[in-house]
Amino acid sequence: MQPSPALAVSELPLHPQDELECRRCDVHCDKVVYPAACLERACPFVYSFEEHGHTYIGCMQKVFGVEIDAERLRAAERRRAGFGAVRAVRPPLPMCRVEVDTCYANQADELGCVNPEFHELPRSRPSFRVFAQVRRGA
Repeated sequence: MQPSPALAVSELPLHPQDELECRRCDVHCDKVVYPAACLERACPFVYSFEEHGHTYIGCMQKVFGVEIDAERLRAAERRRAGFGAVRAVRPPLPMCRVEVDTCYANQADELGCVNPEFHELPRSRPSFRVFAQVRRGA
């Protein structure tokens, strides 16, 4: 499988783990967050409002861009599969439950991901460090 013509492998970003989506091959991966975890973890950025007799919740930091009916979320969480994930539209916060959702896993080639650092969770600093040793006067 060849990288798409629009994005050559040489165009990998400096911090791919901080991106929200990866389209560098035909697999197409997205970072997703779990809104139910926001409630479980008592995230300080969850807000709620009432409209038309329903209570909706959302994220003040807009990590996810949708507002969800709180009663339907609770009902879904009582089922085995739970409510599930929504696509992250902004960088997740440290308290967010984040995963990478692979859309077309069957289109992966035998070499694997062309952007493996994308699957790392965002961090405040790079996931690796480069050290150089300089020898003086050989």
